[in-house]
Amino acid sequence: MAINTMAKEAAVDNSTVKSAAPANVLLTTRTHYMALDGLRGIAAVAVVIFHFMEFIIPDYADSFIGHAYLAVDFFFCLSGFVVAYAYDNRIKKLGKAAFFKMRLIRLQPMVVIGAFIGLLTFLLDPFHHFYAQYGCKDTAVMFLSAAFMIPHPAMPERYNNLFYFNPPTWSLFWEYIANICYAVILFKIHKKILIPLTILAACILVYTAHQFGNLSIGWGAENWIGGAARLFYSFLAGILVYRSKWLIQNKLGFLGMGALLAIAFLIPYVDRINWITEPIIVIFYFPLLVALGAGVRINKSVQPACKFLGDISYPLYMVHYPFLWVFLSYLETQKPSMGQLYVQIPVITCLLIGFAYIMAKFIDEPVRKYLKGRWQKGIKATRS
Repeated sequence: MAINTMAKEAAVDNSTVKSAAPANVLLTTRTHYMALDGLRGIAAVAVVIFHFMEFIIPDYADSFIGHAYLAVDFFFCLSGFVVAYAYDNRIKKLGKAAFFKMRLIRLQPMVVIGAFIGLLTFLLDPFHHFYAQYGCKDTAVMFLSAAFMIPHPAMPERYNNLFYFNPPTWSLFWEYIANICYAVILFKIHKKILIPLTILAACILVYTAHQFGNLSIGWGAENWIGGAARLFYSFLAGILVYRSKWLIQNKLGFLGMGALLAIAFLIPYVDRINWITEPIIVIFYFPLLVALGAGVRINKSVQPACKFLGDISYPLYMVHYPFLWVFLSYLETQKPSMGQLYVQIPVITCLLIGFAYIMAKFIDEPVRKYLKGRWQKGIKATRS
């Protein structure tokens, strides 16, 4: 999630900020951490592949990418780093109301778009006719749940996801909670408090992993509270990395960083020790990757790839799952062979990446630009 675009979070949109706050609140030229953009895109693609694999190979121990759900923890850590980087020095003068509006404009359009796509795939699924089973009222409630992030686990035959029309919305729900906490208290707490708070969050994360057996939690009716533990630690860790200036200069390059991130998703899934290995990855490895990603030197030749991956990361995360519900219906009713799936899954993944890019460039970005413009005009009208 949340999953924010680094360049756009750091730069935000100076014209909008200028209308909302004094000139000295404006961001000056800031470092653009392109490697982190690219890593976020790799993590988003890994999530898509993981969701395909858990349908065809439900036992994570048999999946080659059984730990890719930890990408959400990486997103949370990266989000803490980005939010602190973009707002620590100006949120007081910017104000909480402006901060919340900027976050809504950045995140909410894709939430609503994902809900609409979820509605369409629910109505038009050619393999299952769930609408005939649930009817207009339940369908409307599930749509509103996904569009406005009101948890509503309504379909036990689909794992009781908190937001059936677009299950990844669960992490955006917690992302919003994190942003509220940041604006209310986290932006002003001293590092002497932040460090023990982060240690406490790490202890809670380990305890939660032990209770559930792993960290594939937070998304459903039976494990929703686990999302709080996952967010609590990783968001604080991201803030701590930024405020401690843990930017590790290195020459690993983007390919090296991408390989290091992939390791976290590809390590073997072992039931009896996941509650130990997964917190280790989240508590130590992901903050290290953020620190390395912020300090890595990126060759100009790979910068376009980093930008592309950064551009598609959030849209891909927020639009892929409704199509996977149709894919699951296809699996259940058509029983394709593994040979067919080995061809279909890479093709569909590429199509989803292309679709995410279209969503980003022709819907999400224009909508956000329009909303920023309306907000700016409203501020000018109020002042005049």
